[in-house]
Amino acid sequence: MADSWNTDTGEAVYRSRDAVKNLKIRVRIERVTSTAALSQHLQQHVLSQQDGGAIELETLTPQGQKGDNDEELVVGWQEKLFSQYEMELFQNESACQTPLDRQYLTEIRALNKAKGRRNHRIFTYTDHDRFTSCLPIQQLQYPTDLLTTTKSGPTFLAERMASVRNRRQERRTLDSSIPKSKIVTWEPTEEFVKNSHVVNNAMQTMHIMADLAPPGRLGQKENEYLLLTIKTDGSGTVIVKPDFNKGKEPYRIVTVGEKREVWRLNVENVCTAMQPEEKEREQNMYKDLYVRHKEYLNSLVGQDFEMPPLGILRYMMNGEIVSAKGFEYDNLYIHFFMELPNNWSSLPFQSHSGVTQTCRAKTLGKEHVAFFSYPFSFEAFYMSEKESEEPILQWPVIYFKVLSLDSWQRYRTEGYGYLLFPAMPGKHTITCHTWRPLQTGTVSSLRRFFIGGSPELEDPSYVRIPGTFKGERLSRFGFCTETTGSVTFNLHCLQQARAFVDATVMKKRRQKVLEQLGGFSQQGAVCTILEAFQRARKKMQDAREGLPRDLVNTTSHSHVES
Repeated sequence: MADSWNTDTGEAVYRSRDAVKNLKIRVRIERVTSTAALSQHLQQHVLSQQDGGAIELETLTPQGQKGDNDEELVVGWQEKLFSQYEMELFQNESACQTPLDRQYLTEIRALNKAKGRRNHRIFTYTDHDRFTSCLPIQQLQYPTDLLTTTKSGPTFLAERMASVRNRRQERRTLDSSIPKSKIVTWEPTEEFVKNSHVVNNAMQTMHIMADLAPPGRLGQKENEYLLLTIKTDGSGTVIVKPDFNKGKEPYRIVTVGEKREVWRLNVENVCTAMQPEEKEREQNMYKDLYVRHKEYLNSLVGQDFEMPPLGILRYMMNGEIVSAKGFEYDNLYIHFFMELPNNWSSLPFQSHSGVTQTCRAKTLGKEHVAFFSYPFSFEAFYMSEKESEEPILQWPVIYFKVLSLDSWQRYRTEGYGYLLFPAMPGKHTITCHTWRPLQTGTVSSLRRFFIGGSPELEDPSYVRIPGTFKGERLSRFGFCTETTGSVTFNLHCLQQARAFVDATVMKKRRQKVLEQLGGFSQQGAVCTILEAFQRARKKMQDAREGLPRDLVNTTSHSHVES
């Protein structure tokens, strides 16, 4: 008379394109008693006999109240079914603390006025219920796990995940208030990282529960047991634990208590199957949607490659200020700006300067490195009056200044530097060394240490020879400096040009081609033919001008009539 049970209580992952709101699950629980087991065994034995006839065992049929020994329900996604505990709890308006609780109060009053709830023992906790995020660890352990022969406790991750819900509810308590603990821990310890490092994906969850208390004692929290957990991430992934029976043996649930009653659990997927016509219509709709989205993206990109105007070089740079190291003080930030030489221009809305965030240095070996990872982009245009084979002599420059600012608002200049735009396109990693003006004497050092402040350049472009300098020689004699640290840049450069054709340039190129083809003999022959054609054309024009006007007009009139 021993029944076989399904011991595979692991979770199953399903993927579907259909909306999760169409999910329907049939849940059936049945109490296993000695009388019911004997009756079922005898009936199966009698029915297996060919000449046994129909024997009714009415005396062995349980006479309990309907719903006490078995119950079967079809539950939809996020469908709320109230338990006896919730029916008694939400009848009191003082227990309603949130708008959802007051909504449940209205629904329970409507159920009491009607025929009552359709469930008896089976109920649900939806994603928004306050009890969903507060289930104790013993309720999150499935009773079917009691079938394992070896003694195994919950793992550390299972214990941590037991109290973890989605992001909008994980920090809320029963009274829907936010605790006054620190939301951000600036200096976490190893123990804090170990306890807080749990998987916390934004998923919607639904629990199907059952009140397996003895008859007449429903409504106690300690008699609630978890039957099924359903999770979805909104992208078509549905996680069910335990999996659907699919014709296999039922799951076994053993209650905790003196009686240790045994219940059967059957879980089936009863979603309505899609008809072939509807499936084909849905596939065509998806294909049409993908085609329209592809056409929309093509309309945004266009078919033609974007080109600059004739005779203009387009320079695009996507850069990153990676790090700074070797400076005296901490809490660094960088102020930078671009300088455009002659014949260079930019778009009107293009920003020519920027400031990074303040970064605290990190010790790597013997050096203190501040990682900024600050991105910036710049676009410039070079226009020349005529095309020449000579390279561009002046490229745009990035001037930058490294500063520090501590908690006492002491401001110090840590270094100056500059960076030339690379002449070659591609990826470049450049490290620029910096220096700062140095004022000799003890007073300057004490001022820098205690109250901050240091000598600064009035014009940062004097880090190198500025573009506005018109003299022949720039003298820096008597100017004391000190080498400080370095700043690392990552640059991704793109150059795009569309040259124009000048008559002089075309003549030079034609001459080069003729020299390559056959030397000066062929070039002389071609030039002779061109000169003869020009002389003949000039003679025709002179002869036409020497004719009488009447003859010219008559000739023109005859041409018009013809």
